[in-house]
Amino acid sequence: METAVLIVVLVILLALFFDFTNGFHDTANAMATPIATGALKPKTAVLLAAVLNLIGAFLSTEVSKTVSHGIINEASILQAGAELFLAVIFAGLIGAITWNMLTWLLGLPSSSSHALFGGLIGATLVGVGLGGIDFGMVLSKIVLPALIAPLTAGIIAFAATKIAYSVTRRYDGKPDGRDGFRWGQIFTSSLVALAHGTNDAQKTMGVITLALITIGWQSSDHADPYLWVIIACAVTIALGTYLGGWRIIRTLGKGLTDVKPAQGFAAESSTAATILASSALGFALSTTQVASGSVIGSGLGRRGSAVRWGTAGRIAIGWLLTLPAAASVGAIAALMVVWLGNWGVAIDAVLALVVIIGLYLRSKVNAVTPDNAMSDVAESGHAIELPENPPPTRRQQRILDAKAEAKARAKAKAEGREKAKADAKAKAKSRDKKAKKQAANATEDSSPATDKEAGA
Repeated sequence: METAVLIVVLVILLALFFDFTNGFHDTANAMATPIATGALKPKTAVLLAAVLNLIGAFLSTEVSKTVSHGIINEASILQAGAELFLAVIFAGLIGAITWNMLTWLLGLPSSSSHALFGGLIGATLVGVGLGGIDFGMVLSKIVLPALIAPLTAGIIAFAATKIAYSVTRRYDGKPDGRDGFRWGQIFTSSLVALAHGTNDAQKTMGVITLALITIGWQSSDHADPYLWVIIACAVTIALGTYLGGWRIIRTLGKGLTDVKPAQGFAAESSTAATILASSALGFALSTTQVASGSVIGSGLGRRGSAVRWGTAGRIAIGWLLTLPAAASVGAIAALMVVWLGNWGVAIDAVLALVVIIGLYLRSKVNAVTPDNAMSDVAESGHAIELPENPPPTRRQQRILDAKAEAKARAKAKAEGREKAKADAKAKAKSRDKKAKKQAANATEDSSPATDKEAGA
């Protein structure tokens, strides 16, 4: 029992560290576009995101219930034994954190949420078996939302961008003529940060609650996390959001240069609406995927835009790799536990500590550039090819055609006047020439008579 207590303490500490990495990994989901458009200063944006993540964590517990009472079959916990299952959860967290830290360092597209689910699923499959996973719940609460939510957010952002540009058409052609949307972005980006807290912080609450149920410190009939669990997770994700987000935030501030205020407003509104609705329904979404889908959708809403399918494909591949990659690391860590028992837990803990410290030190060595610290939200801004001068709307085209026609008429009229003047000048010149010729002929006719008179 003492060993189980030690393992559950390690699980709680590791879960909170994952919550911290989730905070700095996903800060940019809310604050990328307002920083890119100049709506918020970077430090202000990060502080605002941290505060709203903290508040959002207290607003709902539906996603926490999905993790603690949905993905894992509770019957499998009893069959495997509390100590083994706690070690499996510990191994799953190692898989999630390792993948989170690695992708943060390399700038690979990733989802903290899918890293967590992947790590837990991989470790459970090795430690407990297929019966340990409720695949129906995984499909309905994780896989399907992962496919549907980014598409839904993209469609909403596309429509919102179209509406935003149509109602502000009079500002077309004016430099930064839609600056009013920058003020709106402060509100919408705040909603995204709040929504992130309601969804992502709860996943860690669910893991800790699952550990407490496993050891018997919480009844399985009591689905809601304890208040101290909510407070710990809320504070940790807020701290991670404030302290650790600069590496990606700086990149995003440079990477999303094509995002205009109207687009940012539409993208953030779509992201917040999608995440808040999903949190209420208990869907464990990837906020990164939703934010990326919204950015791409808002980009397509601008006139003349086109999809760079190569970039969009790389983002999609990153999404697909996250869950199986984290599951593989979690499975390897769980295998150590199955083979070596408590020694396997100790070895996993040491290896995890070495990996975390090593990746952190490595991040200090590498310079932060758009090439080595780009997230999928930043890349999603490049998945859309936007012309510097978008083509005119139908109304603008009619105005341009009318102006061109008037200009053509004026030009034709001016050319007609010039031609008339040239013709008149040519006629006058011809008359002068004819008069001179007639005068010359008259002079020649009078010359012989004058000579005769002179001879007489």
